[in-house]
Amino acid sequence: MNIEHTATGIVSSHMRNKSVSGMERIVFFSDAVFAIAITLLALEIRLPEIGGLGNAALFESLLSIYPKYLSFIVSFLVIGNFWLVHHRQFHYIERYDTPLILINLFILMSIAFIPFPTVVISENGNRVATIFYALTMSVVGLLLFLLWFYASRGRRLITPELMPARIRRIALRTLIAPVIFLCSVALAYIHPDVAKFSWLLIAPAIFIIQ
Repeated sequence: MNIEHTATGIVSSHMRNKSVSGMERIVFFSDAVFAIAITLLALEIRLPEIGGLGNAALFESLLSIYPKYLSFIVSFLVIGNFWLVHHRQFHYIERYDTPLILINLFILMSIAFIPFPTVVISENGNRVATIFYALTMSVVGLLLFLLWFYASRGRRLITPELMPARIRRIALRTLIAPVIFLCSVALAYIHPDVAKFSWLLIAPAIFIIQ
C-alpha cells in the first residue's frame, strides 16, 4: 500500500514539474518574441541612402526622419504595454492546454508583425496607414483579451485564489488599448492626426484601472 502511495506521489510530482517546465517555456518564448519585435523597431530607423554628408546636411537629414522616431516611440510603448498585460496574465495563469498555446502563438505572431505597420505609418501618415496601424494594434489587444477570457472562464487555467473583482479588472485593463485603437479608426476619417492623438488616452486609462 505504501509502495502504491509512493508511486502515485512520484507520478504526481513529475506531472507538476512537467507543467511548471511547460509554463516556463511558454513565458520565455513569449518574452523573446516581444524583445525581438521591440529590437526590430529600432532597426527600421534609417537615414536615406546618402553618405558623406556634412554637419549641416546630416543634421537636416536626422531631423527629416522625425516621423520614424515618433512611430518608434509609440510602437515601443504599445508593445511594452502589451508585454505588461501578457506578463500580468501569466502571473495568474498556472496551467496550460492546447487552445491556450494556440491563442498565445497568434498573439506572438501579431506582435512580430508590428514592425511592419510601424514602418508604414512612419513613411505614410495618411488615413490608410493610420487605420492599418490601429487595426493591427486592435488585433493584438483583442487576442490578449481572448487569452485571458479563455484562461479565466470558470477559473479554467488560473490560480483558484484569484478574486472575481481582480479577474474583471485584468480583463478591463486588457481591453483599454484595443478599444481606443478601434475608436481611432473612426477618428481617422475626420483626420489621421486626430486618430493618432487619441492613442495618448491609453496611458492615463491604464493608470486609472490598476
